[in-house]
Amino acid sequence: MIKKVLLITLLVMLPISMKSQDEVQINRSPKLVVGIVVDQMRYDYLTRFYKRFGVGGFKRMINEGYNCKNNHFNYVPTYTGPGHASIYTGTTPKNHGVISNNWYDKFDNKMVYCASDASVKAVGSDSELERMSPHRMKTTTVADQNRLHTQLKGKTIGIAIKDRGAILPAGHTASGAYWFRGKDEGKWITSTYYRNDLPNWVQKFNDSDKAESYLKIWNTLYDINTYEESGADQNTFERGYTGKSTATFPYDLGKLKDQNEGYDIIKSSAFGNSLTTDFAIAAIDGEELGKDNVTDFLTVSFSSTDYVGHNFGVNSKEIQDTYLRLDKDLERFFTTLDSKVGKNKYTVFLTADHGAVHVPSYLQSVKIPAGYFDKDAFTKKVEAFVKTKFKADGLIENISNNQVFFNYEVLSKNEVRAQELQKAIAHFVLQENQIDKVFTRSQLEFGNYTAGIAELIQNGFNQKRSGDVVIVYDPATIMYSKTGSTHGSGLTYDTHAPLLFFGQGIKKGSTTVETKITDISPTISALLGIAFPNGATGDVLSFVLE
Repeated sequence: MIKKVLLITLLVMLPISMKSQDEVQINRSPKLVVGIVVDQMRYDYLTRFYKRFGVGGFKRMINEGYNCKNNHFNYVPTYTGPGHASIYTGTTPKNHGVISNNWYDKFDNKMVYCASDASVKAVGSDSELERMSPHRMKTTTVADQNRLHTQLKGKTIGIAIKDRGAILPAGHTASGAYWFRGKDEGKWITSTYYRNDLPNWVQKFNDSDKAESYLKIWNTLYDINTYEESGADQNTFERGYTGKSTATFPYDLGKLKDQNEGYDIIKSSAFGNSLTTDFAIAAIDGEELGKDNVTDFLTVSFSSTDYVGHNFGVNSKEIQDTYLRLDKDLERFFTTLDSKVGKNKYTVFLTADHGAVHVPSYLQSVKIPAGYFDKDAFTKKVEAFVKTKFKADGLIENISNNQVFFNYEVLSKNEVRAQELQKAIAHFVLQENQIDKVFTRSQLEFGNYTAGIAELIQNGFNQKRSGDVVIVYDPATIMYSKTGSTHGSGLTYDTHAPLLFFGQGIKKGSTTVETKITDISPTISALLGIAFPNGATGDVLSFVLE
């Protein structure tokens, strides 16, 4: 009896590994993670065009994967740069520092671009405008963390027509990031931040004249009379292309090229997404992504949906055709992943960097409150008020991105207290037409907002980079032309974005529980069993994971 008790005690004390050869699997490691961002995609594009989609693109993700139907951005402003940074860092501009596409740098007293970097050179182009890197983004991305976790063995490749759409997602440690240089070049390029020459596969792709092949007639994929999910083809709410008198199908891109910035016309057509898909497929082969058991990362941003939306608007035939064609491109892309990487050996997520508002002039035509904001007139009015009240010139250094920046040297010289100036401007501005709310630096630094627009503003407010007064327009009020759509607000038309997961490690299902854009990277990190991005504030969506 004593021997039996001793034997049982020894067995209990043995390490788990000695008790059984069956180990618990604590993470799933797909060969490849693909992050897809569809620029300017409202969630309701999924539902509005659903019956027109094929089975292999959006519907495949929905039917085989997990659909988060109530996914939102949890900060303002909803622009491309902050959107891509927030998706992949798992936090908001408050922490990652990408507060807009362009913002006023109060230390250098100039506007800066979110991806510009004067310390690097373009590779593949002689343009001085293509000197880009992620150096303004202050935190790591999930792709960075995968690189660190795998001792840099797992590759990361970023691809987008827009430079910021390729650069910010791929992070600081990327193996490569490539974007499309239009104008008179029509090539995919990179910068010396990543390498000093284009790899052979990129050079081969550029030499194939693939971009040239898309300078063709853009007509609707199906009979335009069947596009019942969008408005009339001819209307007064669309801009169109220079050289064509009406914004109506068809568009001869080859003939319109020279009057529309050369190869840039491809960017603003549905074919820009097809070109991006072609290049992404070339990258899978060229970089041998997903070929071994070390997880690689491919980030792909479809930028042309944004260009088309800005040009033609949310309700246009052009936007519908662009999404129907994108659906086919996604099917082609997923089929390639099936054959090159293997079914259920890769994981994909798809989301957007922001939504878009219906064209305000269209909303006005159907009696919905909307409008256009005159920034120049507003700026003059605010500057005149401050000069009169405080008897000093130059107290305001800049007004941009709905923010007022103070010149603290001038404040000090004139003995004007910053808090007093904040309060005076906030009170004055709030009396103006089309202004809905105003927040001061003091409120955002010392308050703690937990709901509504105030919380979103605070999440987008970076203490070092943001201004001293933040202005919020009335709903559906924009600073833009009277044709085409734009974005940037904290209202649902800009914050409600799709979020789809599918592939290895992902459950099938859907939810209407609210999820946030900052939840994506922690969820993928948990799937991979890697450290979260170092500034991450989002949550793991455990109900998505197997």
